[in-house]
Amino acid sequence: MHDDMIKRKPEEPVSDKERTGVPPFSMETITSRKNSRVQALRLLGRDKAYRRGQGLFLCDGEKLLSEALANGAEIAEIYLRGAHGGSALPKVPVYALSEDVFDYASPLEHSPGPLFTVRTRPLPESARPDRVIVLENVQDPGNVGTVLRTAAAFGTELVVLLGECADPYNPKTVRAAMGALFRQRIWETDPAALSAKLREWELPLFGAALRADSVDVKSVSLRRAAIAVGNEGRGLTDALLAMCGQKIILPMTPGSESLNAAVAASVLMWEMWTQRG
Repeated sequence: MHDDMIKRKPEEPVSDKERTGVPPFSMETITSRKNSRVQALRLLGRDKAYRRGQGLFLCDGEKLLSEALANGAEIAEIYLRGAHGGSALPKVPVYALSEDVFDYASPLEHSPGPLFTVRTRPLPESARPDRVIVLENVQDPGNVGTVLRTAAAFGTELVVLLGECADPYNPKTVRAAMGALFRQRIWETDPAALSAKLREWELPLFGAALRADSVDVKSVSLRRAAIAVGNEGRGLTDALLAMCGQKIILPMTPGSESLNAAVAASVLMWEMWTQRG
């Protein structure tokens, strides 16, 4: 609570607004684009290196805020468009941005807000997943966000990002994930570290590939498995394919060349889910 806010006397009861976290008194209003907090919001929305350095990512909208709260995400700060709080807010620092400053700070056009920042969560050392989807060089934020959303829906415990994948904390990816980012484990790593973890977890790695020696996905056991999917143009790299114990393919009608990377990953995660029962 800011020093200039009215202090409640010890004998006064706690109000309903304070209990829910809605700021009951005044809050700091920011009206300058040069404000350091506004500049930080701009960087969080646009600069991957800055996001990594701060351990934060930026979200926009009441729906995402409600998803974050429902899934126990660690919210750092909230920025309102004007002084309207809308639904109940958590007990974190809350700021009111003038409408023009809010539009300047938000990565989303014509957003009603709020903006809020969330702390990223590293992969726990104790993690031991049974179902893993690996994306290599999937550069479209919409595709990565869709995979995160599907992984959360089908119980895929870990999404691994290798190579030049889109940043999972890019605002476009965050929007495409539709709140799944708050409950889905993500690990950005390199092939060597992944190989070591797969050995530790005793998980076989399958590679989705249009190769002559690929087998129908339904002919292999995916009850405990990791599956790698590459981008649509080049597929998986030879280095990653060499790590795979078996190459698999999704059966399709004749003349169908390939699927969108997110669609292919989604079908494969569904197959893992159904095999697990």
